[in-house]
Amino acid sequence: MVTATDILTLTQWFSPGYPVGAFAYSHGLEWAIDAGEVTRAEQTGAWIAEVLRNGAGWNDSLFLGAAYQAEANDLSEIDAMSCAFSASAERMKETRLQGEAFCEITSKVWSADLRGLTYPVAVGRAARLRGLPLDLTTQFYLQAFMANLVAVAMRLVPLGQTEGQKLIRELTQLCSQIASDASGASLDELGNTAFLSDIAAMKHETQYSRIFRT
Repeated sequence: MVTATDILTLTQWFSPGYPVGAFAYSHGLEWAIDAGEVTRAEQTGAWIAEVLRNGAGWNDSLFLGAAYQAEANDLSEIDAMSCAFSASAERMKETRLQGEAFCEITSKVWSADLRGLTYPVAVGRAARLRGLPLDLTTQFYLQAFMANLVAVAMRLVPLGQTEGQKLIRELTQLCSQIASDASGASLDELGNTAFLSDIAAMKHETQYSRIFRT
């Protein structure tokens, strides 16, 4: 049974106020907007949906689930695989720095033994230690990731507040579906065909003028 405490804990972990610095990362979307590849709400939604279904969204869900189910001595192997699926230096920075920040604050607040893990692996392990439901944790993780990308577009496209909130509402359903699909999957089903997102992240490394770290 999911309890109110479970929901409130996850709400805290994935709140914009939780100090993992998610607002600083655009996952390559800043370059796509600057290059004119994403200029409208429909393009923004399609871009983010592709990342969720066929890129980091899907893979991170699998890494989160594997870390949740693993014993402590197996985490390093899962974490190494998570790093290996970072297709660019900025993607590695994104998952490493957010993971380190999540480990640090969560260890201090919840007395959890978390150190030096990529973001999805850290979340999966923390959820296991706190006894939080895996499916709900994955849904919160994906929605927070998605909402942060929508916020990037709201600033840079720019999208209005209403358009942005409509996108979050629509893409939340996709987050729930991906979490459900991932719950019955294993690391054997890792894969990435969100090639434009990976290329955008690589291009962002040398973008002349930028606001976001990735």
